[in-house]
Amino acid sequence: MSDRDQQKTPKTGHAVIRDCLRALDASPGVYRMLDAQARVLYVGKARNLRARVSNYARPTGHTGRIARMISETASMMFLTTATETEALLLEQNLIKQLKPRYNVLLRDDKSFPDILVTAHDFPMIRKHRGARRERGVYYGPFASAGAVNRTLAQLQRVFQLRNCSDAMFESRTRPCLQYQIKRCTAPCVGRISRAEYAVQVGDAERYLSGRSTEIQEKLAAQMAEASEAMEFERAAALRDRIKALTQVQTAQGINPRTVGEADVIALHLEQGQACVQVFFIRGGQNWGNQDFFPRVGVDVEQAEVLEAFVGQFYDSKEPPRALILSHQVENPDLVQQALSERAGRKVTLTVPLRGEKAELIDAALRNARESLARRMSETATQGKLLKGLAEAFGLPAPPQRIEVYDNSHIQGTDAVGAMIVAGPEGLMKNSYRKFNIRGDDLTPGDDFGMMKEVLTRRFHRLLKEDPDRSAGHWPDLLLIDGGAGQVSAVAGILRQMGGEDIPLVGVAKGVDRDAGKEEFHRIGQHPMALRHNDPVLYFVQRLRDEAHRFAIGTHRAKRAKAVGATPLDEVPGIGAARKRALLAHFGSAKAVSRANLADLRAVEGVSDALAQKIYDFFHQRG
Repeated sequence: MSDRDQQKTPKTGHAVIRDCLRALDASPGVYRMLDAQARVLYVGKARNLRARVSNYARPTGHTGRIARMISETASMMFLTTATETEALLLEQNLIKQLKPRYNVLLRDDKSFPDILVTAHDFPMIRKHRGARRERGVYYGPFASAGAVNRTLAQLQRVFQLRNCSDAMFESRTRPCLQYQIKRCTAPCVGRISRAEYAVQVGDAERYLSGRSTEIQEKLAAQMAEASEAMEFERAAALRDRIKALTQVQTAQGINPRTVGEADVIALHLEQGQACVQVFFIRGGQNWGNQDFFPRVGVDVEQAEVLEAFVGQFYDSKEPPRALILSHQVENPDLVQQALSERAGRKVTLTVPLRGEKAELIDAALRNARESLARRMSETATQGKLLKGLAEAFGLPAPPQRIEVYDNSHIQGTDAVGAMIVAGPEGLMKNSYRKFNIRGDDLTPGDDFGMMKEVLTRRFHRLLKEDPDRSAGHWPDLLLIDGGAGQVSAVAGILRQMGGEDIPLVGVAKGVDRDAGKEEFHRIGQHPMALRHNDPVLYFVQRLRDEAHRFAIGTHRAKRAKAVGATPLDEVPGIGAARKRALLAHFGSAKAVSRANLADLRAVEGVSDALAQKIYDFFHQRG
C-alpha cells in the first residue's frame, strides 16, 4: 500500500483515541465511542475524562469485549458535567436512549402498577399504572398487574371499598352486585355514612402501610363486642373480614420483620447471560417479584452489570429508601448519592452478609438462578426452531425478528390490524403493534385493502425511524394469514417501500381448513407443506394463533368502547352528567333524537339554549 493510500484510510482504534486525548482535561463527564457509520458503540462516564480515555489508548490489558470495541472506534464525542454524579445520571439516560452495542443494557424496562386510593368524598381503590398525576394516595410499586389484582381482590373482601367509576357511582339508584357479595358497602346509595366509610379507608391505608396487626386486633375487638351484644350477623361479617385479612398475609409468602421499605436485587451470571431478580418490599410486606434479563457480554463483571441495572432501572422510577444488593456495585457512594438526589431523600445501598436481609438475598438469588436456567433452556429450544424455520423456507440464516400480521373485523366494522413479533428469546410483546384501520374508501371486509394499509403504515414508520436498518427494527421474515393472492399483494407493497428483499410467507388453511394441513405460499415458488408432526409447523401455528388472538382482543376492545358511544357524544355542550340525565329521561339516544323542544326542556339540567342546540343537532343532519 502506498503512502497516499495509507493517508486516505481513516483512522480507527487506538490511533483515534490518542488523537482525542489532546483536547481533553480532567473534567468529569460522559464519552461516546462511535464506529465508522457514526453508530454509538459505547457510552461511559468518568470522574476524570482524560485519565479514563487514556486507558483505552493502551495497546494491551483489555478484555476481549473492550478490545473489539476499541478496534471498531472511528470517532469519539465528549460532554463535560459539573459533577461525577451528574455524569452518572447522564450516562444511564444516554444508554437507555441510544442502546449501544457494548453497554450492559436493561431490555425489559417498563412501568410497574400501583394501588391508588383516590381523593374523593367516598374514595375508590383501584389499580394505577404510569405517572402519578391523579390526586390520591399511591401504594407501590407491585411486581405485576397480577400481584395488584390479587391484592385488590383480597382488600375488597376485607375493607369493602368501592372500585366503580365516578360515572357509575353517581348514577346508581340501588346497590350493585358488589354489595350483594359483600365486596362493597354501597356508599353510592347511602348504605354507609361518610364517616363510617372514612374509617374503612383508613384501615385499608394502614394495612397497605404495613400495620396489619393493628387492624387485626381492632377487628377482633369489634367482633368480641358484637358477640357480647348478640349481634351475631355483624360478628360473622367481622369474622369473615379477619379471615380474609389472614389469607392476604399468608399468600404474600416472604414478609420480612426487620425490612419496611426496600428493593431486594440479586444478580446471577452464567455463560454470558444474566438474570436480575427484584423483590419489592413495602410496608413490611412482599408486593411481588420480577426477573430481568439485561444484555451483557461474556467478560463483564458482576459489579458493572449491577451498577448498570440500578442506574437504568431507577432512571424513570422513584427508588425506595433502601436497596439490598447481592453484590457491590462499582461506585457505591456515587450511585447512592445519585439515587438520593433523584428521590429527594436518603437512599441506602447494602450488601448483607448475615441476618434477615441476607436471607432475602439468598431467596432472590435462588429465583435468579432458576429463572436464568429456564430462560437458557427456552432460548436453546427457540434457537432450534428458528434454525428449522430457516431450513424449511430457504432463508439465508435463522431469523432474528419475525413479524406476523392479521386483521379482525365484523363485516368491515371496527376493523383493526395487528402485528406480533418473535425472535431468539420468544415472543417480543413490547414490540407488538395495533392499527386502527382508517381507510374511508375501503369496501367493508376488504382484507387486501386492510393489509395494504397496515403494511404501508408500518414500513413508512420503519423508513422514517430506521432508514439504514441499523437498529434491529426491520424484520427478517414476514408471516401473513393468507394464500397466493395475499402474498402477491403484500410483495407489491414491499417493493414500493424498499423491502423487496425481506422473505415473505403466507400461511393458508389447507384442506377442510384443518390445522395441521396448512399450505405455505412464497413468491415465485410452488405452495409447500410441512410434515404433520414437524416442530416447525407447530411453531408457525403458535405464531399465527398469537397474531389472531392479539387481533381479536384489539377488535373486541375497540368494539366494546364503541358500544358505550351514542350520537349524544357528538352534541357540543353535552357532558357525562347531562348525557345520563337525557338517557334516564327518554330511555335511549334515538328517543332523544325524536323529542320535541318542550320535552327536551323538561329534562333536569337542560337549559332552553341547550335544548335548542340538541334539537337543531338532530333535525338539521343529513
